[in-house]
Amino acid sequence: MSHPTLKELGLEPLCPTVIGSAAFPGWYAYFQSEVEQHPERFGPDDLREAWADAVRIAVGDEVRAGIELVTDGEMGRVDFNLGFYDYLSGLHPQPPQRKLGTPAHDQRGKYTCIEPLGAPIGLGTLNEFRHLKGLTNLPIKMPVPGPFTLAGRLEGGEVYPDRRAVTEALIPIINAEMKALAAAGCRFIQMDEPSYAVHPEDPNEFVDFINRTLEGVEGVFIGMHMCFGNYRARAVGHRSYAPLFPGLLRANVDQFALEFASREMAEIELLEPIVAAGKSVAVGLVDVKNLWVEPVELITERIRTCLRYAPAEALHITPDCGFSQTARYAALGKMQNLARAWVSMRNMKF
Repeated sequence: MSHPTLKELGLEPLCPTVIGSAAFPGWYAYFQSEVEQHPERFGPDDLREAWADAVRIAVGDEVRAGIELVTDGEMGRVDFNLGFYDYLSGLHPQPPQRKLGTPAHDQRGKYTCIEPLGAPIGLGTLNEFRHLKGLTNLPIKMPVPGPFTLAGRLEGGEVYPDRRAVTEALIPIINAEMKALAAAGCRFIQMDEPSYAVHPEDPNEFVDFINRTLEGVEGVFIGMHMCFGNYRARAVGHRSYAPLFPGLLRANVDQFALEFASREMAEIELLEPIVAAGKSVAVGLVDVKNLWVEPVELITERIRTCLRYAPAEALHITPDCGFSQTARYAALGKMQNLARAWVSMRNMKF
């Protein structure tokens, strides 16, 4: 496949980026809860205006912090991927099975497939991209849900026998979404597939899913984000990437975005085979699951650790995951210190 390089995208070695979501401003979180509880009080223009204002704030936070590759903060999405189900036809929502007690992954929304899945107007990312292009001249990264992760909250019902069959049905939908983004001028797409990391039982099948999802997507740099879950700042599986390798190296992606900070840099040696396979890595160097803002000195120390296994030209520095579950003040501090660490290392010429 024909993909641009990081250099062709104008991205310098180690430049700081984000994974996707931004921390919600307090007023927007309140607005969202009001919409959920009292939808009859709000019209479509009210929803669009609030979303546009929230995106502008999220992008402003990234730019002021010194982020070089920006997103729209995923302000129009619900809990990372639940909002995409509103675009899919053939679904029926399930009633929640547990409402009391500590929030956890089992409380996230689930759906049953009652007809073959479709996306009559796409998944909404094209509108997000066009809006973001009007707000910044910086390079843009567009996160798109991967099919296996998107299948995670769907039960096949009488339509699909299992999660893999649901994944198969989602592959052409997501492939079409990526092609539409590419046709609109998007040059960097990140496929979000955290479920691969927590379901490592058959990496060869997963690679087949990935590669078929990316078939025919040309002229775009492709990243793939894999973490261990972050709903309410909690992981959902055993936190090790090792079972996925070396098979995952056959995936037709240009970059892996991986979580290291929350694991105290465990498995950082995986950078070596990834880069040897001709891929780059967006290395998670700040932990989105805590409120402690990592000092610049610690982040630069972590960068030096990375450079023992990979050249600067093959690395970006990022948070471990999105900031949607992080308080805004902490997210701002973490982004600022990522950017400061980058500037410090750049001035030292690594």
